[in-house]
Formats: sequence, structure tokens, C-alpha cells
Amino acid sequence: MAEQLNIFGDTRCCTMPTTEGIKYTGSKLKMLPYILPMVADLGDVHTALDAFSGTTRVAQAFSQIGLDTTANDISEWSQVFATCYLVADKPDSFYQLIIDELNALPGYYGWFSEHYGGEGEEGKRPFQLKNTMRLDAIRDRIDTLKLSWEDKCVLLTSLILALDTVDNTLGHYAAYLSGWSPRSYNDMVLKVPQRFPIHTHNSVSKKDVFDVVSTYHDLVYFDPPYGSNNEKMPPSRVRYAAYYHIWKTIILNDKPKLFGKANRREDTRDTVSVSVFEEYRKNEDGNFIAMQAIDDLIRKTNAHYILLSYSSGGRATKQELNDILHSTGRLIKAQEIDYKKNVMSGMRWTNEWINSDNAYKEYLFLVEK
Repeated sequence: MAEQLNIFGDTRCCTMPTTEGIKYTGSKLKMLPYILPMVADLGDVHTALDAFSGTTRVAQAFSQIGLDTTANDISEWSQVFATCYLVADKPDSFYQLIIDELNALPGYYGWFSEHYGGEGEEGKRPFQLKNTMRLDAIRDRIDTLKLSWEDKCVLLTSLILALDTVDNTLGHYAAYLSGWSPRSYNDMVLKVPQRFPIHTHNSVSKKDVFDVVSTYHDLVYFDPPYGSNNEKMPPSRVRYAAYYHIWKTIILNDKPKLFGKANRREDTRDTVSVSVFEEYRKNEDGNFIAMQAIDDLIRKTNAHYILLSYSSGGRATKQELNDILHSTGRLIKAQEIDYKKNVMSGMRWTNEWINSDNAYKEYLFLVEK
């Protein structure tokens, strides 16, 4: 059910859309009540680019408030989610028939069960064996169905949403709980994703962000990977490829080479899984590479408005971001929001850093170029 929100205390209001997604350290679900009023207050925005769309919560919301929306992200799971929610337009009844068939399949011990299923008291696996056996059967069956790409994305989204309800994790897949979580005992059941009527012209891209910002949009929303300002944290621990490697494997069904206790994909090792926005090193001038990347991105973006989200736990400071945005356009509004710490707060190597300061802020900057 949509919720009516007052914008800045005046008489205008916008509808808070219902969105759907998985547990995700970069999710902006709780930020939507701050993001959407900023956008609605502009009035002259018709097209939008969600440039780091992640689980697509913001892109879903943009489409529902009437913006022609492009969702972009380099991750496979984001492309699948975006296609499911922003593009696929067949009725639920079409997918329900297929999902009923998938739910009725008997499970079997396959590749996913071998590497990610556990039973008894052992824990330390992301799912219980009964659910990975069903994952093996369902995922292989999806590949045998003669489906369009859009239809396949709906089914893969349904599968990932179902697995997200029976996992044995803190919300990511860089490590697993030593004992089984209560939800891991539940049986995995696929459901039709909660899509919405599409009344806008939407598109999905899977490109490097610098390759999409040259195309004009009225509004571009940036929520880049923040990395970490914690010098003690292993760099790979704050990379999305390492966090959500299993979703990529489920989508590709490519049975890759794995490494480490978490059975991560070989292509998520530190040497290959880095994004320039997650880069923890400095350049020859002594400046963080991630900071220079943000500066370059803002300058190269072809848009009327830019809305930037960032975190106090990231490489860039509030003042540095403020300086960059002032130098590239007119800063219309800046907002600082108290925000719950992400899933990293439960991991032992971050306890000292996380617990040293209870203040954790999310920043929103709105700029007119």
C-alpha cells in the first residue's frame, strides 16, 4: 500500500511507492522517503538514470512516480532485477503457472548443494541442504524452458527472493553464520515478484557508469560504492562482487572455480574485483583514487540535475563532496540523515571501527548543472 508523504512540510505530496528487493548492504529502501521528496520538488524532471542501481529500489520508485527510468549497473543481479521490475510486462498469471511447476520439482544433489548446502549442526554454509537441492533442480529447469530474456529475469528474481528468505547469513555472502539461523530451517518457496503496472518508458543497461552518463537525462542519481575509511578492513570485504558472488553464479549457472571458506567465485579475488569507486589507495598526488573518480564522474555527467548519495563510512568526507559539487554546479540542497549501520557492523574485524562512533550518516546532495 502506498504511503502519502508531505514534502518539506508544504501542501504538496508525493506517493511513496512499494518496492521489492533482497537484503543488501547498499539498499536505499530507507532512504526513499528522503530521495523522492527532493525529486518531486523539482517539478521539471521527466527522465531519470539510476546509475548504480543495485537491487533497483530507487529505479523502481522513479518509474512509479512517472519518470522514464534507465537502470544501470555492472552486476548481473541488478540487470536481472531491473528487467523484472522495469521492463517485463506479462501478467502475474503467466508467471504463476511456471512458478507452480518449479515449486513442485523434486530436489536433487547438484553443484549448488555440493558447495553451498549444509545440514545437521555444521552451519558455516549459506543454505540448508534441503533448499540447495531445490535450488539445483529449479535453476537447471529454468535453463530448459523456452523463455524470453524478460521472462527468465522474472523467474530468476523469484528464485533469488526465495533464497533470500532462507539464508544463513548476516545479509551478504562474504561469510556465513556458524550456527543455523531460524529462517534457514524454512522451506524455500518461489512467488511471483511484486511488480507494478508500467506506465513509463524504461530501459536497462549493464555498462561501466562512465559509458552511460554522456547520454542526457533530466536527473541522474548516483549511489556509488562507498568503499571504507577503515584502514583495518580488508579491501575485498567491502566490494559488492565479494558480498553477492552467489547471486551472479545463480544467474549465470556457470559453476565457476571457487576459493576460500565462503566459496567465492575466482573472479571476485582482490586483484580482479575492484571498482575504482571502492579503491582504497591514493594516487601519486596523495589523493584517494575513489575521490578523483567521483569528481570525474560528476563533471562528465550530462544532466540537468544530479542527486548524490554517500555515506560517512566511505572514503570521501562530507566537506570533500561538498567542494566537488560546488565546483561542478549549483548546490540546491544538502541533507544529512542518521542511518542504521550496514551489515558489516556484525563482522568481527569491523567491531572496533563500527563501535567507536555511534554516529553513522547518509548524505544527499542535489545539484543543478
